[in-house]
Amino acid sequence: MRSRSLVYDVAAVLARIGVGVVFMAHGWQKIEAGVTATGESFDALGVPLPTAAAVYAAFVELLGGAALIAGLALPVTGALLFIDMLGAFLFVHADQGLFMVDGDRAQNGYELVVALGMAALLLAAGAGGRLTLDAWIVRRRAAGPDDPGDEDDEDDAESFVESLRQAETKPVEPPAKKAPARRSAPKAAPKAAPAPPEPAAPPAPPAGTEDDKPVAGRRKAAHRRRSGDTQPVKPPTDAAGDAPS
Repeated sequence: MRSRSLVYDVAAVLARIGVGVVFMAHGWQKIEAGVTATGESFDALGVPLPTAAAVYAAFVELLGGAALIAGLALPVTGALLFIDMLGAFLFVHADQGLFMVDGDRAQNGYELVVALGMAALLLAAGAGGRLTLDAWIVRRRAAGPDDPGDEDDEDDAESFVESLRQAETKPVEPPAKKAPARRSAPKAAPKAAPAPPEPAAPPAPPAGTEDDKPVAGRRKAAHRRRSGDTQPVKPPTDAAGDAPS
C-alpha cells in the first residue's frame, strides 16, 4: 500500500509538471504577443469581451501553470484553468473538429483544449498527490501545536501583543515637576527661663499687738514706759546727794 502511494505521488508530480509547462507556454505566448494583440485576435474569433478575456487567459495560464507545478492552491488553480479551457472550447474550437491538424491542414480542433481542461479539473478534485505545497502546509499546521518550538514562538508572540496592549491602555503620566526648594526659616532664639518669683513679704502685724508678743525684754520696757508716764521724773543728784541749784 505504501509503495502504491509513493508511485501515485510521483506520477502526480510528473503530470502536474507536464500540464503546468503547457499552460505556462500558452500564457507566456499571449503576454509576449501583447494583451492588445491577443484581444484583437479573440475579437476576430468571436470571443465576447475580448480584452478582458485576453487578460484572464494570459495571466491564469501563466501563473496557474506555475501553481500546478508547485502544487499550490490546487483546487482553486485547477478550477480557474478549467474555466479558461471551457471558454476556449465553446467560443473557438467546438466547431473546428477534434484534430488540431488533419493531414496537411491546420483545423484548430479542440483535442488539446479538452485534454488540458480535463487534467485541470482532475487536479482540482484532489489528484495532485501528497508531494505538494498544499500538503506540506497542512502537515505543518497539524504538527504545529505538538512542536515545542512552535509553542515557544506562539507564546512569545502572545506576550509581545499583550505588552503592546498594556502600553496602549496605560495612561501616560506627565513628568513630575520638581518642587522649589524651601528656604529654611531662621531659628528663633531660645526663650529665657522665667525668673523665680520673689518671696512675698510677711504681712505687717496689726497695730496694738506688738506688746502681745512673748518677748520679755520688750514687754518690760513697754511696761516701764507706761508706768513712767504717771510718776514724776526725779532730777539727777550729784554724788553727795544734793540737788543742783
